[in-house]
Amino acid sequence: MKFTDGYWLMRPGCTARYAAEVADVRADDHRLTLYAPVKHVSRRGQTLNSPLLTVECWSPAEGIIGVRTTHHAGKVRRGPEFTLSGTDAEAGKVHQDGSVRELTSGELTLRVDTEQPWLLEFIAGGRVLTSAGERGTGFVTDAEGRHHMVGQLALDVGELVYGLGERFTPFVKNGQAVDIWQADGGTSSEQAYKNIPFHLTNRGYGVFVNHPGKVSYEVGSESVGQVQFSVEDQSLEYFIVYGPTPKQVLERYTALTGRPALPPAWALGLWLTTSFTTDYDEATVGRFIDGMAERGIPLSVFHFDCFWMRGYQWCDFAWDSDTFPDPAGMLSRLRQQGLRVSVWINPYIAQKSALFEEGMREGYLVRRPDGSVWQWDLWQPGMALVDFTNPAARDWYTGKLKTLLDQGVDCFKTDFGERIPTDVVWHDGSDPERMHNYYTHLFNEAVFELLRAERGEGEALLFARSATVGGQQYPVHWGGDCESHFRAMAESLRGGLSLGLSGFGFWSHDIGGFEGTPTPAVFKRWVQFGLLSSHSRLHGSKSYRVPWDYGEEAVDVTREFTLLKHRLAPYLQRAAQQAHTTGVPVMRAMVLEFPDDPAAATLDRQYMLGDDLLVAPVFTDDGTVEYYVPEGTWTNVLTGAQVTGPRWAREQHGFHTLPLLARPDSVIALSADDQHPVSAWADGVELRVHSFADGAEQTVVIPSTDGPGETARFHLRRRGDRLHVSTDSPHAWQLRIGGGPSAAVHTWSAGTREAELPYPA
Repeated sequence: MKFTDGYWLMRPGCTARYAAEVADVRADDHRLTLYAPVKHVSRRGQTLNSPLLTVECWSPAEGIIGVRTTHHAGKVRRGPEFTLSGTDAEAGKVHQDGSVRELTSGELTLRVDTEQPWLLEFIAGGRVLTSAGERGTGFVTDAEGRHHMVGQLALDVGELVYGLGERFTPFVKNGQAVDIWQADGGTSSEQAYKNIPFHLTNRGYGVFVNHPGKVSYEVGSESVGQVQFSVEDQSLEYFIVYGPTPKQVLERYTALTGRPALPPAWALGLWLTTSFTTDYDEATVGRFIDGMAERGIPLSVFHFDCFWMRGYQWCDFAWDSDTFPDPAGMLSRLRQQGLRVSVWINPYIAQKSALFEEGMREGYLVRRPDGSVWQWDLWQPGMALVDFTNPAARDWYTGKLKTLLDQGVDCFKTDFGERIPTDVVWHDGSDPERMHNYYTHLFNEAVFELLRAERGEGEALLFARSATVGGQQYPVHWGGDCESHFRAMAESLRGGLSLGLSGFGFWSHDIGGFEGTPTPAVFKRWVQFGLLSSHSRLHGSKSYRVPWDYGEEAVDVTREFTLLKHRLAPYLQRAAQQAHTTGVPVMRAMVLEFPDDPAAATLDRQYMLGDDLLVAPVFTDDGTVEYYVPEGTWTNVLTGAQVTGPRWAREQHGFHTLPLLARPDSVIALSADDQHPVSAWADGVELRVHSFADGAEQTVVIPSTDGPGETARFHLRRRGDRLHVSTDSPHAWQLRIGGGPSAAVHTWSAGTREAELPYPA
């Protein structure tokens, strides 16, 4: 929200008050409280008739410093609140040197000179990361009398801002006005399904605004040298999260707000859906599944979208008996074919649903202040919202889902949860404005925890659209409703990369696009991109996404990249384990892996998949692709071609290849089984070695298929023209030097724990 009219004037009706200096300090060993008048005070009389801001400074964990500014402290605090974990009340240490007070946590220090004009400086590595200066701490009242707490943090020359959730606008957020406010706006607008009040910059730190309601950002868009954030409240709390690398920033941020659960490995395979409003019944499902098998395309998950239930009755959690007369039998038959099953749900109850009257009677539905149930006709006629702040309503809702699990459903697509009204009363007395963004968290948490309880740790999985802070704990999330063209494919990638820089480890999207019908070229290119994402789902709105609808070459491309993803499963599962333990996403913006390369700072049409694979999707009809290659010699995994950076490359690819480059000195573990995402990965594993320099060493971990553990590890080192390999694996294994189909494969039998072979010049 903008409050100024240019640099000198305020907008009509707006009055601003900013901290001017420190009038008093209260401190203990671990905490500073600063009292800041909004004007310079030189005599006693000036303490009258003027605000005094209370600014509390503390550290919840090493490398993180919190600042809470309060104007009037008497406001009743109603929830919800973000849950913060791993906090330590003694993480910070307070020091004083004359008029200078410092709060230090790890390598991060907050410095304030109490005898100088107001200035909070955040210092690490011998430099000021950012600061809150003359207009950095205060409040504004607007023409309607609304009270906004405001924070401003300085941007350095060349400093770039990322994150703020899954945003489809330009990847670098400088110059943008961003409202953290859940909306069902598709992927082609400034609105977002996943709004996260956390950003990081290319200067070694991130900022988390701890407010679950609306947070308005002006990212160099009002005061061009500042990131401004404001909330309509009497208090504003934010945390500076130090790295110094962006990966370390994400590790600290997710340690505070929650790390992703580890999804089951079977979810790495290809998902196919009925699509949304298409005609389908059990025969259609069988035709799709048989068609994939006949064409040699392994399928892992089948998803039933909305119309598995009867029209006008979403959600009543009852299968439409006209189209699915024997759901339990059908689910059993699908399981016998080796398939998992996902079904669509949302947190709404339509008036025609048999559950509406029950929910209204028992008080399970959100109500208006007059006691009536809140309803409207958008989406489902007369629909109401389940009140997840009511424990009984949560149990009632998840009890309906348990019946589906007992039938044989494996996971749920948790759709919607964004258009949450503010003219309502919540069971637990929550603030409606704060609940607007937070509602989706309660929805996804309820469903995920049911799955965890029923299926066990490591088997719970959602396909969720909306999220707020902490939502990363309940993967997987997908990108929502996009169009079916190259522009939408590119904007989807921007959103996914932004979400990854907001603490989310896993992300997917609708292969082929959702709205409309893709051309064969778009479909084939989106298949490549989708099967080189953390999770891969073919899904549309009014048209099917079975590959034969887009030509025989589309069938071939889908088969090839599905088999490739199965072979990459141990590598991808290792990346998933990293996301689970560190918060670093599987799909990574280039700036996350190469923070010291200025050319990587703005890249949004390519990404790193795990540690060692660079993916540059093709967004053109003629196969032309431009991408940036960081330093070193990179090897195309599909063709064996090498390209040496740093430089930009321009190539043209047919539909069977794209830039999929292995990092210099990398070793990629490939499964021997290309038919299933889950197999005995260590048995017959192929280690593919790329551009291994003299003196290089790497350790490759073959992960467990059912948790965070490992089944084997290999250590490789090159000395001169010799490559030495040692392992603790009891299984047979293979090694290939270089990419492409022509590279020689060396095989060792079970029980071989060490080997040495010549490394080609």
